[in-house]
Amino acid sequence: MNGAKLQHWSLVLAFIFSSVPAWAAEAEKATVPNCPAYSLKAENGGDPGSLPLNNSEVLKWKSSTANQFHSRGHVQGEIVHVYPDRNGHEHFSIRVGGDVSETLEVVYNQAFGAIPDPKEGMLVEACGDYITSTGASPGPNGQVYPASPDGAIIHWIHFAPSSSGHHSGYMMIDGVLGGSPHGRPEPKRSSPHFRNNR
Repeated sequence: MNGAKLQHWSLVLAFIFSSVPAWAAEAEKATVPNCPAYSLKAENGGDPGSLPLNNSEVLKWKSSTANQFHSRGHVQGEIVHVYPDRNGHEHFSIRVGGDVSETLEVVYNQAFGAIPDPKEGMLVEACGDYITSTGASPGPNGQVYPASPDGAIIHWIHFAPSSSGHHSGYMMIDGVLGGSPHGRPEPKRSSPHFRNNR
């Protein structure tokens, strides 16, 4: 192949491959799950559809609400500590603000599918039920839940069966979606919320 043909095909291939990320990004955007909001809650603007990221609101709740305050959270952050597995649940801490104390404990029920092994530095996006957890609280069958080491948790970050009384949620760790209704992770490249953060 002569130099002119080689240059021509190099330009054609460069054009084709430079366009793929844009196509992939648009397709990816459509596959990131909706974070269902509680119906008609004031903090969601009355929109039962999709809850936007609310890291700052979650941090406000953490510092200003009583133990066992509940709401809906949609947060993103970096894993800063991994706690031991407890009763089939992954527990780890993510930083959701700029200060080292602005953390939230993420609790994931392994019965809803495998997730990547959480490690410090991994990026997480979680949609689920927020609870201020500054003291022990009663659980089912006389069980007592200890206070969170982070003072707050987000859980039900997976599919919720209709009998549970919870909205479904999800969690992405480094672009891998966990908590699907079929009990297996769904590989994704990244959330659109992380696009500018990498």
